Amino acid sequence: MGLVKMPGKVLSSVLALCLIALVQGIPTTTDGPFKPVTVPLYDKSFRDFNAEDLPNDYYLLQRKATGFEPEQISVALSANYDSVWISWITGEYQIGYDIKPLDPNTVASVVEFGRSKTKLSHKAHGHSLIYNQLYDSSQDKGDYKLRNYTSGIIHHARLIGLKPNSVYYYRCGDPSREAMSAIKSFRTMPVPGPKSYPERIAIVGDLGLTYNTTSTIDHMVRNNPDVIVMLGDVTYADLYLSNGTGYKSPQEISNFVDTTYQPRWDYWGRYMEPVISKIPMMFLEGNHDVEKQAGNKKLVAYTSRYGFPSSPLYYSFNAGADQYKWLKKDLAKVDRKVTPWLVVSWHTTWYATYVIHYREGECMRIEMEELLYKYGVDIVFAAHVHAYERSNRVYNYTLDPCGPVHITIGDGGNREVLPVEHADEPGKCPNLSGVGCAFKFTSGPAKGKYCWDRQPEYSAFRDSSFGHGILESIFHIA
Repeated sequence: MGLVKMPGKVLSSVLALCLIALVQGIPTTTDGPFKPVTVPLYDKSFRDFNAEDLPNDYYLLQRKATGFEPEQISVALSANYDSVWISWITGEYQIGYDIKPLDPNTVASVVEFGRSKTKLSHKAHGHSLIYNQLYDSSQDKGDYKLRNYTSGIIHHARLIGLKPNSVYYYRCGDPSREAMSAIKSFRTMPVPGPKSYPERIAIVGDLGLTYNTTSTIDHMVRNNPDVIVMLGDVTYADLYLSNGTGYKSPQEISNFVDTTYQPRWDYWGRYMEPVISKIPMMFLEGNHDVEKQAGNKKLVAYTSRYGFPSSPLYYSFNAGADQYKWLKKDLAKVDRKVTPWLVVSWHTTWYATYVIHYREGECMRIEMEELLYKYGVDIVFAAHVHAYERSNRVYNYTLDPCGPVHITIGDGGNREVLPVEHADEPGKCPNLSGVGCAFKFTSGPAKGKYCWDRQPEYSAFRDSSFGHGILESIFHIA
């Protein structure tokens, strides 16, 4: 990987999107650069700064399936429009000191599907697995004993030969056990082309499972997206002790080894099933998804539970070191006549100006930014900072009409506090000496400093609030 210095915060996805010119009258980046704007915090209570997790006994998080009936069903895109992944879980997880993993070979992985709800004439056979989250008992602290976890049986089946821009109906499970799901549906992507593209793509990051999450999801569904891109930090299970008790403060975190409460992943899957069993969701990993465990294993839940076009850590799909080499090769093969707009997504933002996580992505930016500039990337979506910020077109901290627009949208609803302080406010600039790859600016208003003394000109708009974004493409004929 090209960015070993930033574990859990690496390049995760390139989306080749077929977007067309915007309707006349709507501001575009060609009208910029825009004057920097910060939304004032007139009413902090309105923004719910201390998000509260849904409790473990919340009714929408409970298991409703019985026996080996499927639950936590989800759809993910494969590399092209003609295939998708269907994923689901059967059986129940176990958590405790003496767990016995289920045998994946005892339950078949079958999806019956078709274009008619009454005639599921096609069948796909998949594979199954379980994963464990295990801890070393030597790390127990006093009366606190680390609890191990083993998942239910996780199934993945790839449907192929699908028609573009078409509704398909499906059910999944094991027909031999009479354990099949209810019939669900999804729509495939269109064939990539300059006049063929998904109309709406929902972008959300750092979602978690709070009461604010429920509001974000409700609003997102009302916008009728064709696909959802999840920019990492999915469940925040790592903010819990292994017995399900949530951490209360950074001080308490430092008193314990790295632990998680893995059932939060199951709760998240149950809550999200009505949405992501119909609308494909593409996952990117974030730092809260790393989840270290015994044997130096990481990202086990993230890589086990959902479908991906290829590597779960970096991939591309058409919606219409190794990592750097992969990115260079993937960008080079994009035909801009077919794909006039190119969008890149990862977890850690480069151009957010909040105090928290300020310039944490510098190592990655230094290594990757020139490549993105060379191939004319239009938009970069990232998260990690729990707020919204949109840049002007920028390259190497300088306004540049050929640079991409960077959009930070890590405000999906997680339990961590919303940031309100900016690095350009008096006395708020972090001391980055010896931290990562950050350097003092060598020119411009911030020369000799790590921060500007006002909202930087490359920052067009910033707002501390929870929400999501919709990337909408509009075809216009003059």
